[in-house]
Amino acid sequence: MLLHDMPFDSRALTALDFPRIRDALSQRSATSLGVERARALSPSDDAGRIARELDEVEDALFGVSLSLGGIQDIRELHARAGEGRVLAGQELLNAAYSLDGAMTVKRAINTNSRGPLRDVALGLGEHSELVRRFLSSLDRDGGVRDDASPRLRDLRSRIDPLRNRIRERVTATLEKWAEVLQEHIVTIRRDRYVLPVQASRVGQVQGIIVDASASGQTYFVEPATITPLNNELARLILDEEAEVRRILTELSGLLAQDADIPMTLATVGELDLIAAKARLARDWHLNRPEQVGDHTYDLREARHPLIENPVPNDISLGDTKMLLITGPNMGGKTATLKTLGLAVLMHQCGLYVAAASARLPVVRDVLVDIGDEQSIEASLSTFASHLKHLRFVLRHAAPDTLVLIDELGSGTDPAEGAALAQSLIETLLAQDARGIITSHLSPLKLFALETPGLKNASMGFDLEALAPTYQLQVGQPGRSYALAIARRMGLPGDVLARAEALLGPDAGLMERMLEGLERERSDLAGELERATSARREAEAELGRVRQERETLEQRRNEMIAEAAQKAETLYADAIERVRSLRARAQEDSARPRVMQELRELRTAAQKARPAPPAPREDRGDPIRVGSRVDVPAYGAQGQVLEMRGDDLVVQLGVMKVGVKRRDVRLKPEPQVKAPRPTFAGTAPSRFENELQLRGLGVEEAVEELRTAISEAHALKESPLRVVHGKGQGVLRRLLRDYLKTDKRVESFHDAEANQGGHGVTVVNIKR
Repeated sequence: MLLHDMPFDSRALTALDFPRIRDALSQRSATSLGVERARALSPSDDAGRIARELDEVEDALFGVSLSLGGIQDIRELHARAGEGRVLAGQELLNAAYSLDGAMTVKRAINTNSRGPLRDVALGLGEHSELVRRFLSSLDRDGGVRDDASPRLRDLRSRIDPLRNRIRERVTATLEKWAEVLQEHIVTIRRDRYVLPVQASRVGQVQGIIVDASASGQTYFVEPATITPLNNELARLILDEEAEVRRILTELSGLLAQDADIPMTLATVGELDLIAAKARLARDWHLNRPEQVGDHTYDLREARHPLIENPVPNDISLGDTKMLLITGPNMGGKTATLKTLGLAVLMHQCGLYVAAASARLPVVRDVLVDIGDEQSIEASLSTFASHLKHLRFVLRHAAPDTLVLIDELGSGTDPAEGAALAQSLIETLLAQDARGIITSHLSPLKLFALETPGLKNASMGFDLEALAPTYQLQVGQPGRSYALAIARRMGLPGDVLARAEALLGPDAGLMERMLEGLERERSDLAGELERATSARREAEAELGRVRQERETLEQRRNEMIAEAAQKAETLYADAIERVRSLRARAQEDSARPRVMQELRELRTAAQKARPAPPAPREDRGDPIRVGSRVDVPAYGAQGQVLEMRGDDLVVQLGVMKVGVKRRDVRLKPEPQVKAPRPTFAGTAPSRFENELQLRGLGVEEAVEELRTAISEAHALKESPLRVVHGKGQGVLRRLLRDYLKTDKRVESFHDAEANQGGHGVTVVNIKR
């Protein structure tokens, strides 16, 4: 964007202190081109342009560091060259440096830009050949280099040796003319080598008088012997000057012929303005506003950017079209009004705004009536000046404008002013306008309470300190505090009482109502602050607990990984040992020793196994398979073998009986650690082929069965009797599911009816 249109009234910009924003941008500009653009900055009502400019500022903040220092405004040089004038070497050098700086910026943008600034950089022309020619022809001081042309090189190569010859010849004559010289030196006058001769003895020297001293005591004489040499030197110098001028004329012509220079300089100014916007956003802690299209305003923690240590406030307009702020003077009403106005203007200039967050529409104009503009010359009073501005506001107010009116209804009779103000607000609401109005008129407070789209607001005031808090309080009309302040200031009580009587009961009632509302609002604000603080503490505690949980989870995973690695090692060692034992078990003489080592291996594995977790409290039927119960009908106690609903099978000695659940009593038993199942018998030299698994959990029972099968397979013992009980058949089914997967099992079947039947599985081991 290289040009701003100006749809906004300049008087409105001045009333909202926008020229100070321009000044702040000018101070942050690196070039005179940028300063010029900053001082001419005006808001635009083009939504697309505003969004593009905000993108450019964001790119300058987070993508490209725009370094434009050293680039000069060479428009005047380019114009003079275009008129055919010859520029000095230093001027041409400044032009070359500026164009080279512009191309350096273009390269930086193309390398680092996120995109928006690349479009702007397209306006930076290609001046590489021009810059190369200038820098190869001029030295750092702007002088023309010897190698700027072959002729200049030749001339200068002859001039210096000739000067040396002349100097040597003149020096050689110093002794000859020593008596007539004023000083024993060789000097230069009018580009010719001469001797300083005493005026009284000048006739004794053969030569040409070139110059005289100011006192007349000395004549500068060119000895006749070097006159031809000086003449030759003068001719060479004239030729050199002509060649230098020819080169400068050529370089000036090249500058004039570069048609891209005006666009490059305009683009440099635009980039400098963008960089100044980015610096302003960084210095003032501004944030990017969000553009909306529904004529709503929502600013959080908005502050006046030109006030030192401002108090932030939330400002919202939407369902509430107009905000009526009332209260005492010096409370911040006008500053709040200007805060919104400046935010809108800065947004529409492509600037970030002074708010934590902002959602703003694009308006066609900002209509203001702020300040006292009475004019004696124009015969305008304060009230007449306000009316002139209000007439303009009413003529142009619409949903796409922002209305800001300060001290509405002031400058005339309060009753008539209030009536006029109410009528004006009704008209603005009918025109669907949005804005903020400030006033001191009490009737407007009641009007706002009853009018949709219009809401009361006030600025906070600390009665204890007799000072405003500058906090915007939406929904609560402002109090004048006149009597309260007068009481605190010590005015006589009878004076205050008379004033309250003159106000009448209605006025006193209004003040008391407002005071009550303020008190309730303060209490609610305190409760909200406490709730917010408690919430923050709870969130902090939740974060701490989550961190601890993550730490514990990480430690648990590490422990599981360590345990898994250890288990893999133990398992590999155990497999290798079992294989060794199996090989040794082929010999009958070694079988008893192998049996003993298998038992030791199994015992060690059981000890290494972690203890099972504590059983959860059983909230169901406490009687289960394996429980010890009293059976009063038989006068005996036994162990529950099976459970079939309410029917139980109980082992009473050598007899199994069927009883109802209600006919038995659970016999409490001390909690003792269940012994690990072992094979019957104790002889280490003999394999016992019966495994007792009744009362074990499924996982533990499967593990015991796997171990027993490993031993039987290693010792080539078969069959293996697995006693699991009948019950509901769950353990029997799961054990058999495992047996189907073990490749060391050849077959399995139920035991004979008189040897346990369905409660025992006979497993045949492969040999």
